[in-house]
Amino acid sequence: MIYHIISVNEWEKAKQEGAYAPNSLSNEGFIHCSTEKQVTGVANSLYKGRTDLIVLEIAEDQVDANIVYEDLYSLNQLFPHIYGVLNVNAVTKLYQFQPDLKGEFIFEADKANEITMND
Repeated sequence: MIYHIISVNEWEKAKQEGAYAPNSLSNEGFIHCSTEKQVTGVANSLYKGRTDLIVLEIAEDQVDANIVYEDLYSLNQLFPHIYGVLNVNAVTKLYQFQPDLKGEFIFEADKANEITMND
């Protein structure tokens, strides 16, 4: 499984369209994703304090586009990148993603609050 942090509004739009194509796809050529262990660091680096986010759990074998694990920013970590639009039927779970009182995030899939896919 790979994970992607997304706003609730972006997810609603993706569900209506059946596919997700964020700005990074046109600007960089791929959709940024993370392993479960990388979600917390990414969230605290890029989204600290935001309260409008959820985490998508994505089944790699159900993604129509190519997924490449690479370290494009010399972070000594391989991050999964989706090179194409994300078909929403590859999303298997949604998780609530709220920061603590300091605006910081912690993510562990087995402890996170799952949202039903129809919400």
